[in-house]
Amino acid sequence: MSTNQPFQLAACAEMLWNDKPIEWRAARLHEMGFGVGLWNWPEHDIGKLADTGATFTIMNGYLAGRLADDEGADLLLKSAAETIEIGKKLGVHRLNLHGTGLGEGGIPVWQHEQITGAMWLKAQDTLNRICDLAEKQQVVFTLENLNLLDHPGCPFNSTDDVLTLVSAINRPQLKINLDLYHTQIGEGDLLRWCEKCLPWIGEVQVADNPGRFEPTTGEINYAGIAKGLFEMGYSGPVGMEAFAKGDDELALERFRTAFTL
Repeated sequence: MSTNQPFQLAACAEMLWNDKPIEWRAARLHEMGFGVGLWNWPEHDIGKLADTGATFTIMNGYLAGRLADDEGADLLLKSAAETIEIGKKLGVHRLNLHGTGLGEGGIPVWQHEQITGAMWLKAQDTLNRICDLAEKQQVVFTLENLNLLDHPGCPFNSTDDVLTLVSAINRPQLKINLDLYHTQIGEGDLLRWCEKCLPWIGEVQVADNPGRFEPTTGEINYAGIAKGLFEMGYSGPVGMEAFAKGDDELALERFRTAFTL
């Protein structure tokens, strides 16, 4: 029986082979035919990562800052400008943002349960400034949805919030990083959210729930998600941002199988 791989598959190197150097992980993912996702860059040897020849699909696009206040926006723009230079050295395809920076254990460093109208307007202004920077530097940013169980108090965390912001900006320099693990916990109804977000998706990220392990280990029917994404015309990047429940390479093969039609 013939098989079809319609998606560009990648995996987060920070979450696999934790006993190995990051450049070893990137090289192994490249050998296995996957792109490489990264989190923050300061602890890594950028030269060694570049020498692996890997395709770096996504990394955090900032180290500090937030969307919805003046001080945070200025910090975000400054940090994003610095990170763009690192991203260019690796040829990173997308630079990722959140409503605010995440600290130890993924806890937001600037927590707000209620988002005011003024904060929405400021977030849109900040994202337009990000797009101006991205247009000048010829790069693309994504805005990622999160969930409030893992990231309590994170502003603009929900899939709906991210869709509202990115669709309002509606510029090619800003896309949605649609993380279906977070959507499952926050909203569910994954294929309908995929369809709503489709015109603005820059990447789909996946992990199963509960546990944030690889596809096939939890409650999400990722084979059905893959079929649905294909049928709605999506053929872009799918990144596994998940821990391995057991063997790391088995986790990657489970991911590959789930997204092979």
